[in-house]
Amino acid sequence: QLQACGGGLVQAGGSLRLSCAASGLTASRYLMGWFRQGPEGEHEFVAGISAGGSTKHADSVKGRFTISRSNLKNTVYLQMNNLKPEDTAAYYCAARNNLVLTGDWPLRNEYRYWGQGTQVTVSS
Repeated sequence: QLQACGGGLVQAGGSLRLSCAASGLTASRYLMGWFRQGPEGEHEFVAGISAGGSTKHADSVKGRFTISRSNLKNTVYLQMNNLKPEDTAAYYCAARNNLVLTGDWPLRNEYRYWGQGTQVTVSS
């Protein structure tokens, strides 16, 4: 199971840190990803971290968001800085088989395990 939390309401320019606690699976053995679904229903890959610690961030969040992992806590984080109104979305964490090309990380249908969403709302 994946349990996401940390969302909330924040003003533009503010920061939030999302957490995704894993149970029943070891996050460090999977490719862990963050996705978001915007108000219009659009889905977007946000960031991913491989078992080896390599990371990938969407161009839309690069330089503002950072994905990381605590092996001790079996938890994946998404630090979000300089938030913008267009970041408003429900954020989901997910896990999949780690043996995948970096270019395929955004393929949401390939993720097997999903947490519930946590809502992030950024006001202007």
